[in-house]
Amino acid sequence: MENIYLYMIIALAILAIADLVVGVSNDAVNFLNSAIGSKAISFRTIMIVASLGVAVGAVFSSGMMEVARKGIFNPGEFMFNEIMIIFMAVMITDILLLDFFNSVGMPTSTTVSIVFELLGAAVAIALIKIYANGGGFGDVINYINTSKASQIIFGILLSVVVAFSVGALIQWVTRLLLSYDFQKKAVWVGALFGGLALTAITYFIFMKGLKGTSYASESFDILGGVTMKDFLENNVLSIVLASSVFWSLLSFAVITIFKTNIYKLIIIVGTFALALAFAGNDLVNFIGVPVAAYNAFTEWTASGLAAESFPMNVLAEKVPTNNWLLFAAGMIMVLTLWFSTKAKNVVKTSLDLSSQGATQERFQPNFLSRGFVRFAMAMSQFSSYMLPESWQAKIEKQFEKPYVTLTKAEEKEQPAFDMVRAAVNLMVAAVLISIATSYKLPLSTTYVTFMVAMGTSLADRAWGAESAVYRVAGVLNVIGGWFFTAFSAFSAAALVAYLLNLNLEVMFPILLLAAFGLLIRSSIVHNRKSKEVKSEDSLKATGSRSVQGVIIESADNISNVVKRGNKIYTNAIKGLAKQDLTLLKKNKKQIDKLSTEVDELRDNIFYFIKNLDETSLRASSFYINILGYLEDMTQSLEYISKVSHKHINNNHKKLKFSQIKELKEVDDALEALLNDTKTAFDSHSFEQIGSILTRKKEVLDLVTDKIVRQVARTRTEESSPKNTTLYFGLLLETKDLLNATMNLLQEYYDSFDSSIEPATINVVDEVIEDNGASEQE
Repeated sequence: MENIYLYMIIALAILAIADLVVGVSNDAVNFLNSAIGSKAISFRTIMIVASLGVAVGAVFSSGMMEVARKGIFNPGEFMFNEIMIIFMAVMITDILLLDFFNSVGMPTSTTVSIVFELLGAAVAIALIKIYANGGGFGDVINYINTSKASQIIFGILLSVVVAFSVGALIQWVTRLLLSYDFQKKAVWVGALFGGLALTAITYFIFMKGLKGTSYASESFDILGGVTMKDFLENNVLSIVLASSVFWSLLSFAVITIFKTNIYKLIIIVGTFALALAFAGNDLVNFIGVPVAAYNAFTEWTASGLAAESFPMNVLAEKVPTNNWLLFAAGMIMVLTLWFSTKAKNVVKTSLDLSSQGATQERFQPNFLSRGFVRFAMAMSQFSSYMLPESWQAKIEKQFEKPYVTLTKAEEKEQPAFDMVRAAVNLMVAAVLISIATSYKLPLSTTYVTFMVAMGTSLADRAWGAESAVYRVAGVLNVIGGWFFTAFSAFSAAALVAYLLNLNLEVMFPILLLAAFGLLIRSSIVHNRKSKEVKSEDSLKATGSRSVQGVIIESADNISNVVKRGNKIYTNAIKGLAKQDLTLLKKNKKQIDKLSTEVDELRDNIFYFIKNLDETSLRASSFYINILGYLEDMTQSLEYISKVSHKHINNNHKKLKFSQIKELKEVDDALEALLNDTKTAFDSHSFEQIGSILTRKKEVLDLVTDKIVRQVARTRTEESSPKNTTLYFGLLLETKDLLNATMNLLQEYYDSFDSSIEPATINVVDEVIEDNGASEQE
């Protein structure tokens, strides 16, 4: 039994490394999004700067380790064996929870996870002790550090409101002063903004952040023999003023002498600062618990007492963390940034919700988002009555975006937002996180960076009438995910602690293997998805400006839809014949994916029409008709797939052999027709469409014949209303599918003219631009 704790320490060390990798992969987006979204610097430069910030921040994070020891519970109330169960439950739960949220794509926060896991595990063990000793539920308050835990939880929740409000206010003031033509402002304006931004970043990161390190308590002769911490606290005003002057002059020199964009410098320094703040604040989430467990283990080993008899008062004392250990953890985080494929796949949620331009909206509006938007519009109207019209006109002028005509390729390369907003995002987030770190509050970097980005988006009017309800819905979904994280972390950690307490020697290896098993499975699934080539099965928006160009460019799309539609129809019939619920469920996902892609093409109509010149408006009519027929085809396939799945899923009576045989005949005829259609579009042999159109009556007559036969069967021998409804529904939708396909082919056949040269955008220029962008990245 004594060796079990040594094995637990080894397991905690391994879990800490795994947690570092998983956690950094999850949180990398927090400090990379602003720099990537603004496209101010290359991706490689962003990664180098972020890596330096993470490495330095890791060394500065020792003060935060106290949270894991005594921030949530009173260690003196627990014995060594109980503390080890709490710590093991926390780490196992953290791995499982992060893996789960990463797998389903839900947003989460490592800070909230660790805090509520510590709370859940401690409450579970406390309740077990209380009821074993005949106590009541109210006694649990003696085991939990309620004041500190409340402060931490309140700080995390408050950070959502504070980050959003501060981000919105700073961005509104900044845009009011700089406008969207900030590059044309006087040099002193850019220098002053640079001075203020860099002062805020350097003070709170390099000075406030230093107070949490072991170096802050040391005396230095250069500071007059006082400690760094005392010097910083006693000279706040003079340090801020001196920094402002220094950075403003440096900014002026950078702009005038070196002809460098000051906003790029702010983004570089801000990315470094936010990466430093992330490592300084979040490192405790990954290694704080294992470090505390190791300290407890060394003290217990030296005591010679039984694990059940050694109280954990030692954890209440301040114990400095080894700087080499912090450095090693920082290096693991840096390596994860560079080599983890999950870290490289930067999450698009934040960028999509904060983008200044139009994007494919990822969230559906709900009654809350509509209510918030209506309230905001009412408040905007109310404020317009309060301000003089001259003030309103000046404010509106500062928020006017310069109109620039761009090609489709240029629109694609535009950043999600400009460098001013990126600078504010980084500056405000870094300052808020650093303040929390200096007060040893584990503020959630995920919450702060995301809500600052949302606040600046609101102030910058990125949420217009076209997108507001979708983006507010997205923000609400993300916040809802955060609350679910807290509830899940608390409940799961309490359950794992309870299971470990039942039989530590049995449950410890079982739960540990389960955690590593899920991690390995997650990695395998992720790698498999990363290797899948999407290009073959995805529909692409056309960039042509003529009917003939649209015909040529959209041929691949039609071929794809026909191929995938053919497979979906065949699988629906096959699933019904074999009563294969798994195949039908997979089929539903395939048609949902195809339907979504067709919807995306339809949403692109606005940009397609704007790209046309006045001499090629016929192309828009052709394109709209084609999309309409594609939508009709997917709707028919969607119905066929849905009713087939529903019939088998509800365990209804199997179709008769004669019905299956007839459906297979229809499937074979339709498959031959669609295969010939695919061949014609693959080879751009649009003249062949004429012969395919002549076969329409043959297939329609076949379907009609099957309907007549089913009518006769229903009158004489059919006894299942569900079967009859399903069979008629399949045949009628097959007719609709065939009609939509034939209408699409007729449109192509009537419009194609091989003698006309297709008018398209300059593809060569677009390829050159794309290659240049990729080389820069």
